[in-house]
Amino acid sequence: MSHRFESLVVRHTHRVPAPSGPAGDGSVVARQFDAALLSVGFKLSSRAFACLAGLSEGTVVDVAVRILRTVREMAGDHVRHNAYFIDFPANVPDTADFWRECVADALADDRTRASTLAQLGTGVVDLRTLPSYGRYRHTYADLLARHDELIAAAGDRVTVLHLGEPLEDEVSSLYLALAGSTTPLGEEVLDDLRDLAGHCVDGPQPESVPVRENRAVINQVRLAAGADLLLDTVTDVLRLACAVSGGDVSLQQPTRLRTLPRPVRRALLAGLDTLVAADPAKAADVHAHREMFKRLGERLHPHEYPQWPHAAGVFAVARGERTARSLDSRVEELLGRGDVTGAAAVLRSAPGRLLRALDRLLRSASSPEESDAVLAAVEEALPQVSGRVLLSVREHLHNRPRETGGQRLFVNRLGRGHVTGDTRRPVPGPARERLIAVLDAELRRRVGVADHLLIDPDVLDVALPLSGRASTGGLGVLPRGSVSAVEGELLRFFVYWKETAVSTDFDLSALLLDADYETVSWLSYTDLRGVGGRHSGDIISAPEGASEFIDLRLDTVRATCIVPQVDIYNGEDFDEVEESFFGFMLREGRQKGRPFEPRTVRMKSELRGPGRVALPLAFLRGADGRWRAKWLHLYLPGTPSQNRVEGNRLTVAALLRAIVEREQLTVGHLTELMTGDATTVEVWDGKKVPAGPVTFVGLERPDGLHPDSRVVTPGNLRDLIPA
Repeated sequence: MSHRFESLVVRHTHRVPAPSGPAGDGSVVARQFDAALLSVGFKLSSRAFACLAGLSEGTVVDVAVRILRTVREMAGDHVRHNAYFIDFPANVPDTADFWRECVADALADDRTRASTLAQLGTGVVDLRTLPSYGRYRHTYADLLARHDELIAAAGDRVTVLHLGEPLEDEVSSLYLALAGSTTPLGEEVLDDLRDLAGHCVDGPQPESVPVRENRAVINQVRLAAGADLLLDTVTDVLRLACAVSGGDVSLQQPTRLRTLPRPVRRALLAGLDTLVAADPAKAADVHAHREMFKRLGERLHPHEYPQWPHAAGVFAVARGERTARSLDSRVEELLGRGDVTGAAAVLRSAPGRLLRALDRLLRSASSPEESDAVLAAVEEALPQVSGRVLLSVREHLHNRPRETGGQRLFVNRLGRGHVTGDTRRPVPGPARERLIAVLDAELRRRVGVADHLLIDPDVLDVALPLSGRASTGGLGVLPRGSVSAVEGELLRFFVYWKETAVSTDFDLSALLLDADYETVSWLSYTDLRGVGGRHSGDIISAPEGASEFIDLRLDTVRATCIVPQVDIYNGEDFDEVEESFFGFMLREGRQKGRPFEPRTVRMKSELRGPGRVALPLAFLRGADGRWRAKWLHLYLPGTPSQNRVEGNRLTVAALLRAIVEREQLTVGHLTELMTGDATTVEVWDGKKVPAGPVTFVGLERPDGLHPDSRVVTPGNLRDLIPA
């Protein structure tokens, strides 16, 4: 089996698939492998080490080479992280002095003297035209020679790699877990699901694929393999067409549908025909994506296939030649007449939509009787609504202001966020409290009561991943809205990018705000030494890859919020560059070391999203003086070029305030629901684990857990979300 699947298993599960090979004494090589892993911030569990030690040396070497390659990539250590200023964070010059030096170098160069003098004559000099600006003036080897070795510290990250099952079993388990996820997956994970689905197309399949984006990816693979399609609505067919065309299966972004081969057209039309023949009302779903269905009809040529008249009828609805009244139109008509009770009755047939319309129905109710009718419909529908929708509504009600006013935060599935004023009427207090109680009761019934809970307290403030863009792929990444402790003296951000074809300039910056979200200062290429921090220098193109860093001493920062961001000054988008990622390290002051040290990396996340400004997370100082990270995973549209931290300060501050002031539904809430009178609850202290099976919920799986234990970590946090 391809080594790619082994890498997928390690990345998603932190398990090393049990290797096969001749027995032998591989203990010496296994110890060397473990030491090499530790230099990157990983180590083998006791069972994984024992397994490798019992194999031949050659087998262990082969495994070590592959796994080391994977974990180095996970930590961002697979590329060379050079810094513009070779001694960074030492000897970073004053910004104005550095710019004057670059101008002087340009005037001393015969090739650039004339153009530089001309620019000086206008009063404006483009730094990018100066030969010594923005381009490395030393090799990576030169940089390494200038820095001492990193001194080990107890706070360095150590991620344990556990022993898994044989590779084929691990791949099948990972496929079933991702395909059957109750929450949408991010783009990177959807790509992994596509590969896994192709490999597992003839193997065991999940009982259900509840998330439609996941279903579209699996259907794409099944279509190519000639297997039966998983179709429930006509929109499933549209999503599949987008997948085949390499477009957006979430239907958030327009997709240019390709000309489809005849076998594909036949499969899609046959699927549509079967759906609508069994339930003609399903044709009404066309209205939500009418224009896309028109384009799909142009690609499928339904007039060539008279044997599927119901499929042709779907496109007739899209063109307005046939009537198929949608549920939404009936609801709108009733609400337009002020008939809230009637609208709730119609929505009983679509429980998910009823829950999503709940706020509006309650605001529209003009009498206690109408409110009671809405609440009764909701209580009846709850058992038929997905757990993700229940949790989303529960979180919404918790944050619903009791008075008109305040701010509303909107974040779409692509990570685009914006804030607007909240002009809605409040939801009546008694109705809100009654709904929260029945939602918690239904959720408690679904999650079930655990016999023995072993809980890592650091996981309690992790937000539940209720949307696909709630997080991104990477190491140590938590869902949007999560809060995690930050321990260390030095906070160092880093960004790496490598352009594909066009000269591309990413700029790493940090915006510092006070308790009222007002700007204190910033660190960027325009202020290299602000607020006691240090910037590693501006790199303006990355044909071979480039890195930028920012260093801050947390005990000297005179601000309440630190918001790192990556601005695209010019060139390719985040989705267009060959590679790009962001992360942060934590160190003690005495550790020294290179600008990039993988075992001090606490988080590394991919930068793949819309817009020209990325906001991965923020750091907040609490009333107790301690710093905590708040995870954002947001992208701003920005401008086509010349994005700078100074230009988006107000937008960033507004978004940050909205996210900080919104209370996310967390792992702690669900673990409370899992706790009954007979539940044994233990707090994991990082030492000895219980002898028997437990339900462990934490950031990292402890070594030595009973094999029958249920383990939930950020890698499979979606498993906590009930179906």
